Amino acid sequence: QVQPVESGGGLVQAGGSLRLSCAASGRTFSRDAMGWFRQAPGKEREFVAAISWSSGSTRYADSVKGRFTISRDNAKNTVYLQMNSLKPEDTAVYYCAASASLNWKTTEDSGVWDYWGKGTLVTVSS
Repeated sequence: QVQPVESGGGLVQAGGSLRLSCAASGRTFSRDAMGWFRQAPGKEREFVAAISWSSGSTRYADSVKGRFTISRDNAKNTVYLQMNSLKPEDTAVYYCAASASLNWKTTEDSGVWDYWGKGTLVTVSS
């Protein structure tokens, strides 16, 4: 199994920035892609961004394009989510996910991801 562990959440004012980290432990050689999802209170979990571990290809939700950047550090088995120009509507628990074999056509479906972290809370104040 792959165990993702998130860190870096916190409270930030609107317009500010945060960087989330996700360290992957366990059978990391079986990991094909990693991604970020978020869940706001009373809402369903939604896709934020994903990255292919081998190629570095990325995908973003329309709501974060141009503001968020996903990246990886192969040596550290870590994925990052740099979040800039944060808005109050970005407030949510952010979850890191890993997939052993991701079909990029279904990236936004949380059900196709194999492993999940416990989440880290991001609060953006207005």
